[in-house]
Amino acid sequence: MNKYIAELIGTFWLVFGGCGSAVLAAGFPELGIGFVGVSLAFGLTVLTMAYAIGHISGCHLNPAVSIGLWAGGRFPAAQLLPYILAQVVGGIFAGAVLYLIATGKAGFDVSAGFASNGYGEHSPGGYSLTAALVAEIVLTLFFLVVILGATDKRAPAGFAPIAIGLALTLIHLISIPVTNTSVNPARSTGVAVFVGDWATAQLWLFWVAPVIGAVLGALVYRMISCEKKSA
Repeated sequence: MNKYIAELIGTFWLVFGGCGSAVLAAGFPELGIGFVGVSLAFGLTVLTMAYAIGHISGCHLNPAVSIGLWAGGRFPAAQLLPYILAQVVGGIFAGAVLYLIATGKAGFDVSAGFASNGYGEHSPGGYSLTAALVAEIVLTLFFLVVILGATDKRAPAGFAPIAIGLALTLIHLISIPVTNTSVNPARSTGVAVFVGDWATAQLWLFWVAPVIGAVLGALVYRMISCEKKSA
């Protein structure tokens, strides 16, 4: 149970820190952290939690990562569903706390997006469904390659959180204009449920694409590393 609680807390931190930076701080006049700041915030949430709970739960914080680690032979199938449930609940709790804070400002409009992921008219840059699908698959694929490589027993010890956090920062720098960056179904769900409407209607893509990308990433890493899947 401690693993599941750790995943809930860690995913809360990722969604609250990453989406919170976008909702509360990104557009603040003159002092706003902007595009780069939001990207860095997401990376920092993973980096800090990896050091805090990595030794407890592995610090997945992401259903796609858990599935990718299973596909890569690093995670038992029996723990997949509890991990995913803990991550989604943590994401929704974070969305709820962020919503309470954000609505404390007069004129706040949750329908404007609330850091939700989207495509078409709901893509920050107006990118199509196809573009969003490809971006999310490719970026999640490489995210899993980085995660599996950085945590490989042959990799330098102690540096995995840095590599993974920087990878997530880079992913956001690339894809915020395309989808507002998901690569994480729990992150997408955590805010979409408070927006409803288009955000929940488009949520399917931000489950399907990251999971496909994660499995492909695991297969790619196993191929290039000659790592055998454990029983």
